Amino acid sequence: MPELRSIDAIRDALRSELARDPRVVLLGEDITVGGPFGATKGLVDEFGEARVRNTPISEAAVMGLAVGAAATGMRPVVEVMFMDFITLAMDQLVNHAAKLRYMTGGQLRVPLTIRVQGGAAASFGAHHSQSLEAWLTHVPGLKVVAPATPADARGLLIAAIRDDDPVIFIEHRALYWTRGPVPDGHDPVPIGRAKIVRRGADVTVISYSRMVGIALEAATRLADEGLDVEVIDLRSLAPLDIDTLIDSARRTRRVVVAHEAVQHGGVGAEIAARIQAEAFGELDAPVLRVGAPFVPVPFSPELERRFVPDADDIAGAVRSTVRRPSAVPAG
Repeated sequence: MPELRSIDAIRDALRSELARDPRVVLLGEDITVGGPFGATKGLVDEFGEARVRNTPISEAAVMGLAVGAAATGMRPVVEVMFMDFITLAMDQLVNHAAKLRYMTGGQLRVPLTIRVQGGAAASFGAHHSQSLEAWLTHVPGLKVVAPATPADARGLLIAAIRDDDPVIFIEHRALYWTRGPVPDGHDPVPIGRAKIVRRGADVTVISYSRMVGIALEAATRLADEGLDVEVIDLRSLAPLDIDTLIDSARRTRRVVVAHEAVQHGGVGAEIAARIQAEAFGELDAPVLRVGAPFVPVPFSPELERRFVPDADDIAGAVRSTVRRPSAVPAG
């Protein structure tokens, strides 16, 4: 399979859907020149300004425009430069995009894709580095995906654009220039299905986005210590593939959930609760969580490095859950 950078895989998905479906339009600030990282660079030359449109610097206005366009037959793809700025469009997103299908008894659908770029990297500071996915997964009517590889970036974005419901597509800027194999063709990756990226028997580590690669690094280190770690890439945060997670938890009997977002109130809390509710009697230890501390993302490069969980943090959690005595009485 050819190798692509994640940012090129995203651009390839946008290009293929613009060519496939005339209802697809791209909306966002400076997207005709590529946006802040060049993801849409060159697409206006191929499809024209009627399909690739610059917008005013107003996330609320852009989201309102996109919701109306989606409800009346278009398939808009909105780029929100930084995930932090989605806060400015939460009314349109949460009270309109997420609710219209339900409140009209299915008469209106909102096939809207929102590309947001998040995560801490390169010292962008507290206003440009947050991981706010837990907010979005809490809203009925929204789907939320977060790819970790170029192949999933392309496949999940294609699936998001073709979906009849609003989908938040979370990109991590630290992954934009990572390379990986991408299958030929433009097949969607189904939303709502996790992927076991490393099989193991001793402990399950569940993660998504950039933390998947860090979890794999931790698993490689732990293999030298005799621990066989299974790593699961969630890919989809809402809907959640709980069946895959429960099956793995029952096999390994120990679970660690790792994400870059602050640990308090994060996606990991929901996953830990669901696993312990449905598989408590088959676990040998409580589900542990790894996440960032409950502070704003620091600007200082050294403090930012300490803020983001690393392979040592994940490996430490795995060792801790293995050292815990079994919670299940013998016999």
